[in-house]
Amino acid sequence: MTRPWLVTGLTGTLAPHVAHALQAQGHTVTGWDRHTTPADDSPAAHAHLQALNPQGILHLALGSEAWAHALATHAHTHDLPFVFTSTAMVFHHHPDGPHHPTHPTTAQDDYGHHKARTEQTIRTANPRAVIARIGWQIHPTATGNNMTQQLQAQHDQNGVIRASRHWTPATSFMTDTTHALATLAQDGTTGTVHLDSNAHDALTFPELVRGLARHLNRDWVVEETDDYTHDQRLMDDTTRLPGLRERLGLA
Repeated sequence: MTRPWLVTGLTGTLAPHVAHALQAQGHTVTGWDRHTTPADDSPAAHAHLQALNPQGILHLALGSEAWAHALATHAHTHDLPFVFTSTAMVFHHHPDGPHHPTHPTTAQDDYGHHKARTEQTIRTANPRAVIARIGWQIHPTATGNNMTQQLQAQHDQNGVIRASRHWTPATSFMTDTTHALATLAQDGTTGTVHLDSNAHDALTFPELVRGLARHLNRDWVVEETDDYTHDQRLMDDTTRLPGLRERLGLA
């Protein structure tokens, strides 16, 4: 019997696309139902992992540090690939970016703090784990935390999208991020990696919104502001994603 890949977060935004990418490669994918199995470091969670017997784990769900510890420990004990999706939000805008994998995390908000703590929990439990930090995801139709949907909602509500010219966001198309994560789970990579299509292109937010509007044939009105300053780009020595200008047809 083929051992499945365990992908957490299948009710979220990104994980279903990662599961589909793995399935397209011929793999079997299973999720984790937190309603029936505790998402923590309990004996029940460990028994569930033993019963699943996955060939690898991609932890894409937002959950407790205890759950992340259990998953990372199981992967380490059984010599399985383990990928965790973290976020550009582990970095505050002070000090400014671009941010590199070796930079200390500087988050000030609860979400960024939680992700940074979870990163460290995973590293302690599994030194070979992949911590993949990602930016805001772009997809034409996906629901959830998707830039396109949120920009459209802002435009529908206000008739304009306010975009700071001093913000250079970390961002990528979801399909590109999906394939990069599936590859990271299978190519032997370890450690912290950054996945950002804007890392080298350095599009400001207004440039990005206008480029995306043309790419998607949206009639968005963009109002440039000065209300947020941050070079949020996630730099990495290895390029794993196509550039944003290329993806938007701006190259």
